[in-house]
Amino acid sequence: MPRNLRVLLTLLGCSLLASAQTAEELVNKNIQAKGGLEKMKAIRTVRMTGKMDGPNIPPARVSQENMRPRMVRETFAIQGMTAVQAYDGSTGWQIQPFGGKKDPMLMGDDDMRDILIDADFDGPLVGYEEKGNKVEYLGHDIVDGDDALRLKVTLKNGDIVYYYLDPDTFLEIRKETQEFIRGSIRENVIDFGSYKQASGVMFPFSVASGPKNDPSSWQYVTYEKIEVNVPLEASEFAVPASLKKEAPQKQEAAKN
Repeated sequence: MPRNLRVLLTLLGCSLLASAQTAEELVNKNIQAKGGLEKMKAIRTVRMTGKMDGPNIPPARVSQENMRPRMVRETFAIQGMTAVQAYDGSTGWQIQPFGGKKDPMLMGDDDMRDILIDADFDGPLVGYEEKGNKVEYLGHDIVDGDDALRLKVTLKNGDIVYYYLDPDTFLEIRKETQEFIRGSIRENVIDFGSYKQASGVMFPFSVASGPKNDPSSWQYVTYEKIEVNVPLEASEFAVPASLKKEAPQKQEAAKN
């Protein structure tokens, strides 16, 4: 093998190794910035409650409850009606009264993509290898005029999440998702701010989110209270009895 080619391959291998190490280091720094793995794992349940504002909708009340290992229930209440989306660890279901659908129904693949990310209690970065995710460090980027460190997370199902970390605190300031659905790509952005501690772990109390290509339609959530290790029961996330006879096989594609 020519000497120049050997040198090139050696440099390439070192570069790839350094990139992998940097990605791992950033993941660890992010975990430490949040409070450390021990404190994060000590939290078994989370309840977040707050208000949502957005264009062309009156103020709404929102809540999200998570329970280990992978359960989530989200509510959106406005004008006396409450929408629900939930995942019990194997099946996703929802109630969408605003379209006149007051009965529970199973989620389709499109809605399952988002709820599965929300159900991941610690997020895709924690224990990413065990979860089948792949993490890459893409270097520096700019978020609203400020420097950020960009991580690319390829989820087990092929969807992609980009994390933008503050280079000083190593906390997430932005998350971008790319979901590949029936040959098309759905892209959304979530901005995080106003971090505060709850039981020694950092949580964002300000969240803005919406389609990447239409910031004018974004919704803004301000959490007034984030409680950890609150009493929750698995039955609060469970599929309603009216749906239990329906086979959930159609959701397997989204989970895998």
